[in-house]
Amino acid sequence: MPFADLGLEAELLRAISVQGYTQPTPIQAQAIPEILQGRDVLAGAQTGTGKTAAFALPILQLLRAPSGHKTPRALVLTPTRELAAQVGESFNTYGQHVKLHTAIVFGGVGIQPQKDAMRRGLDIIVATPGRLLDHLGQGTVDLSSIEILVLDEADRMLDMGFIHDIKKVLARLPKQRQNLLFSATYSNDIKRLADGLLNHPKLIEIARKNVAADTVQQHVYHVEKSAKRDLLIHAINDGQWHQVLVFSRTKHGANRLAEQLNRSNIQAAAIHGNKSQSARTKALAGFKNGHVRVLVATDIAARGLDIELLPHVVNYELPNVPEDYVHRIGRTGRAGETGAAISLVSRDERKLLQDIQRLLKRELPVLPLPEFARSATPEPSKPQQRKANNSGRSHNGQPGQPRNRNAANGNVAEGTGGQRKRRSPNRSRAA
Repeated sequence: MPFADLGLEAELLRAISVQGYTQPTPIQAQAIPEILQGRDVLAGAQTGTGKTAAFALPILQLLRAPSGHKTPRALVLTPTRELAAQVGESFNTYGQHVKLHTAIVFGGVGIQPQKDAMRRGLDIIVATPGRLLDHLGQGTVDLSSIEILVLDEADRMLDMGFIHDIKKVLARLPKQRQNLLFSATYSNDIKRLADGLLNHPKLIEIARKNVAADTVQQHVYHVEKSAKRDLLIHAINDGQWHQVLVFSRTKHGANRLAEQLNRSNIQAAAIHGNKSQSARTKALAGFKNGHVRVLVATDIAARGLDIELLPHVVNYELPNVPEDYVHRIGRTGRAGETGAAISLVSRDERKLLQDIQRLLKRELPVLPLPEFARSATPEPSKPQQRKANNSGRSHNGQPGQPRNRNAANGNVAEGTGGQRKRRSPNRSRAA
């Protein structure tokens, strides 16, 4: 089905064609016609499914006739600054032939340019909840004309503790409006939010990517926590990796690892919620242009990052939620390119690994450790592995052999990791 069959008009089809897109993704094919009909939508879709265009294109069409008002008519709330910037860029890209104005509003940068943009007048505002409330408090934005509301990555916004901010924003919106809620997961909290927000919504569910893409090779190292840093440095140098996205569980851990890598002459930068927007933008730009070799990120900071042709992802620490493993490794192996995902699993993370493998419905292959790390790391407590060790074999049950350069090169794939218990507020803030 081509985009033209979805009911989109010529100006939008032209912009889509320039971007090289010919066929809509499943979420786009299902959501665009429903949104164009003015229906509320509850969509289950992850990053990477094309969900931004699924709501941006129909919103641009619905608002294509300028109203003459200076107040925004569509509001998109996102959990992070990076995602807000990405969504705002999509509106500008797809709307290049439509006379609509979009403002991107988030914290960590000066507020005055945002005030100036609102004073000039706009049609669409893409915002994070905190900075939007700042504008509401200062009287610099008027939401009384909002016709369409989008909650993008609603599950992540709830994880980050934005529910009270969201409710404050909702209280300032007109009662009559179209509501679109996009979420990767359907927790009880999401269901309660949807029940109170949506009016007879169209439910759209896109199959979750709970299996690794065929283009991503996934592997695991069983390694002592104290040897993780040296193993990561070895893998980067021995494999001559030049662009690696490394996931840390906490902001402090991301800072510490980036500092340690820099001391080892590996150019690295950390990106997380405590970094200023200018620092985050600089780190991401350096990573994309090759000046930064390793980007160490937390899950929340990495949400919405769009990095083309990323070859390597490393789970320095496994996530607490298995689905996050899939989301992490899904950042490599895109657009038909191959990618590698490696997880460094310490003894206290083996339960998290089991949960990930249960989600994936398969065991992840284990790579043999280099000699320097092998002696310090006891093998997982499997009878056949203990027997193999006693017979002088490596931990994967194969005869001892020199280091496998191909394995060190990181032929790894995408994945997720963690326990299924609910994230705690402390964990959300830590990211």
